[in-house]
Amino acid sequence: MKRLIACALLASAAMPAAAFAGSVEQVPHGMVVTTDAGQKVRVLAYADGTFRVSVADDLAQVPQSYMVVRQADGDPLFTQEGQTARLTLFSGHAVVGLSDGRLTVYDRTGAVLLDEYAPARRLDPVSIEGQPWLSTRVQFNRGTDEGLYGLGQHQNRQMNYNGEDVELAQHNMAIAVPYLASTRGYGLLWDNNSITRVGDARPYQRLQLDWRASYFLGDRLAVERREPTIDYQYIRDQTRWPEAAKARTEAATTGQNTAGNAVETQSVVWTGRYRPTTTGTHKFRLYSSSYVRVFANGEEVLNRWRQNWNPWYHNFELDLTRGRAVDLRIEWIPNQGYIALDHADPLPEADRHSVSFASDAGKAIDYYVVPAETMDGAIAGYRRLTGQAPMMPRWAYGFWQSRQRYTSQAELLGVLDSYRAAQIPIDNIVQDWFYWPEDQWGCHCFDPVRFPDPAGMVRTVHDANARVMISVWPKFYPTTQHGAELAAQGWLYQRPLEAQQRDWVGPGYANTFYDPYVPASRDLYFRQIRDTLVGQGFDAWWMDATEPDWHSNLSVEERAFQMTSAATGLPGAAIFNSYPLVHAEGMANGLRAAQPERRPFILTRSGFGGIQRTSSALWSGDVAARWDDLRDQISAGTNLSVAGVPNWTHDIGGFAVEDRYSREYPADLPEWRELYLRWFQFGAFSPLFRSHGEFPQRETPIIAAGDPAMLEGLTYYHRLRYRLLPYIYTLAADTHFADGTIIRPLVMDFEADRRTWDIDDQYMFGPAIMVAPVTEFGARQRTVYLPAGTDWYDAATGRRHAGGQTITVAAPRERVPLFVRAGAIVPMGPLVQHTGEDPQGSLTVHVFAGDDGAFSLYEDQGEDMGYAQGQYARVPLAWHDATRVLALGERQGSFPGMAQWREVTVVVHDGTGDPAPVFETEGSGGVLYSGAAMP
Repeated sequence: MKRLIACALLASAAMPAAAFAGSVEQVPHGMVVTTDAGQKVRVLAYADGTFRVSVADDLAQVPQSYMVVRQADGDPLFTQEGQTARLTLFSGHAVVGLSDGRLTVYDRTGAVLLDEYAPARRLDPVSIEGQPWLSTRVQFNRGTDEGLYGLGQHQNRQMNYNGEDVELAQHNMAIAVPYLASTRGYGLLWDNNSITRVGDARPYQRLQLDWRASYFLGDRLAVERREPTIDYQYIRDQTRWPEAAKARTEAATTGQNTAGNAVETQSVVWTGRYRPTTTGTHKFRLYSSSYVRVFANGEEVLNRWRQNWNPWYHNFELDLTRGRAVDLRIEWIPNQGYIALDHADPLPEADRHSVSFASDAGKAIDYYVVPAETMDGAIAGYRRLTGQAPMMPRWAYGFWQSRQRYTSQAELLGVLDSYRAAQIPIDNIVQDWFYWPEDQWGCHCFDPVRFPDPAGMVRTVHDANARVMISVWPKFYPTTQHGAELAAQGWLYQRPLEAQQRDWVGPGYANTFYDPYVPASRDLYFRQIRDTLVGQGFDAWWMDATEPDWHSNLSVEERAFQMTSAATGLPGAAIFNSYPLVHAEGMANGLRAAQPERRPFILTRSGFGGIQRTSSALWSGDVAARWDDLRDQISAGTNLSVAGVPNWTHDIGGFAVEDRYSREYPADLPEWRELYLRWFQFGAFSPLFRSHGEFPQRETPIIAAGDPAMLEGLTYYHRLRYRLLPYIYTLAADTHFADGTIIRPLVMDFEADRRTWDIDDQYMFGPAIMVAPVTEFGARQRTVYLPAGTDWYDAATGRRHAGGQTITVAAPRERVPLFVRAGAIVPMGPLVQHTGEDPQGSLTVHVFAGDDGAFSLYEDQGEDMGYAQGQYARVPLAWHDATRVLALGERQGSFPGMAQWREVTVVVHDGTGDPAPVFETEGSGGVLYSGAAMP
């Protein structure tokens, strides 16, 4: 029965009565507090210990979540103590103040997990396209020193977000997942679909200075003028460009136009003196493309390049003193590019180091607190709320070869043949965009001249023991039959067409995207794909531009305006981040219905909270091929993993390449090859191992032509990846069965070692292997921190090192530094050419002495849905360090086609003997394992 408890402050003899209106009502699974100001604070409990918190003037306005699929099911103990109300679960309790609605969450020991700063809470009315919405904010744990991770994929080399600012806004290279995991013992899911700022709640502003802007054509000063801001951020801003400084800039970096004729290169230099009014760390965001360098008092603080059709932000910060000026200089080679400089004053220290979420549009404050003793527990709690990660097919963990596009089926098949002829392992080949006739984007059909027999092409790929992925977009030319069919139902966005935007194909075509926010629209979109492509046998689905990105250089406001859903009436600003989730869900559900016996595989460029439930892997977008961008992938991928997305990949080598790396400039070819090699090494120890990009071509037999050492280095990692498949596929299975995480920031496994919290250039690949990618040109050694609490084996030499120290290790061009922790068990298989070859072949089990260890080897059929019905097997492996015995436990479970016998060889590493690469060491005297326990 519901109980209503009103609270009032009793009058004292010395003071007149001051009545409180705060009250609390018990409701199913929780309680609702009404504050003095009339706000409703609802807290609902989940059986696993999670609390959902919703704040609104009218709780009926709280919308249904796109992200969360689980309803509250807890049975908390409800109590009231004076001016607070409490819900208690086995894992902790949540307390709400009746007067101001302040929330405090405690763990089971009584330690504070989240302590709200109530004065920061905001529910401010805003009007969006004439509709009433609310901008929202909450803040917790002011002055905290906890480590904060997750939030999706952001490529500014931010590992620990404590003290950092992150804007959650979908972009080609940025993935917004509003989930944060803390070393304090909780996760926080912020349930809002609009652009959200984590950290500083204030949007950054243009840096206002008296800039001296000098525009050059070649060495000639063409224009010099004063400008209040640096602001050529979007297409609409280009009208401010001075006429006298315009030039042909087709190839400003080379001094030639596309015809090879000399032209005047264009450059701009801005100089200005900034005198801060606040002491502290000033944050800057430079939005840019092409070449740019930033100097502060003559010292370079930023040097980046990015393709002009894909500008985005780079962060830098300066520690400045009030009243003490800093001289800023920005040097830019535009090449028809984009640039803008934003800035934020320092926050007070207590606010700078806090947990703060602020969103542009919502109907309420709505978030979930997941108590978790470990970060693995926080990820598991997130997936309980937003959906389990299904298993991907085994072949997805082999090698993928892709190209900006293969222009014909003969070209695609020829590439696959070249791998098989060279005996370089490969499983997947990719047909990217533009296989259709030029003027028919969205037809999901093939140009019959270049692809005369698509079904035959797929059969040939399958006959070669490989798979093929096809690119499908949510983009349509309205003149196509599919576009017209969607438009007839009101399911094509009209505003891009009304703006008369043209794409980059041929003469430029009018185009738009479909609106997936209506279930019937998603069904129609998939039916069109089913009727044209699914039946031809394609194995995987590449869903590109799912932000949606119909024009990279429109302002965020223009993107949101064009995204407004006419079918639902939802303004784009309010649903800005959710498109990739809704779109992927429709595709996944369609595939599961059309092919119920097969595991779907989707690769999508963007995601949102819950994307893991859609059988989707994500990749890091059209990143640039630069050393800084390689380094940025490490923190981007590991933080996306903490945000609950287990399957992630990146374009090995970077997608967009500077002109200097093309064959026209052979002096830079050695650097390009080294960059690709180093990126390839990182790719071999990423969840998905995938090469993709523009010219130069990336196929292993092509890119290493004339460089035998490079060919050996690339082939080595092809083969090592395939030999490690028993280990890797088990990691993949554990993402489903145990909510595991494949690539892990060091803090996940070594939280007690504070030195690991901020390391952004090393990570764990599963529980055993630590990877230390090399991200500097010419480096032949690097420093590696070995986390405390275990010993470590250098995989290149087998030497054993104590943890808790930094060492310098060799890093030849063809090898990446790897370390294996003591107690690890790493099973390896035979050398094969594809994942379907001898999948239950002989095992070499590498054991690293120094601690007890365990590993539960997973096997199944590999691509069917049998795993969901329990058709799989586990082989428990346990290492007893004191007795130096590896025990093979009794095999648990079975599946169709399971081998009854296999040879198992054990190799024990203890750091003694001659130096040798550990994973190349072969044992002797194997045993036959029949599934019965063996000591």
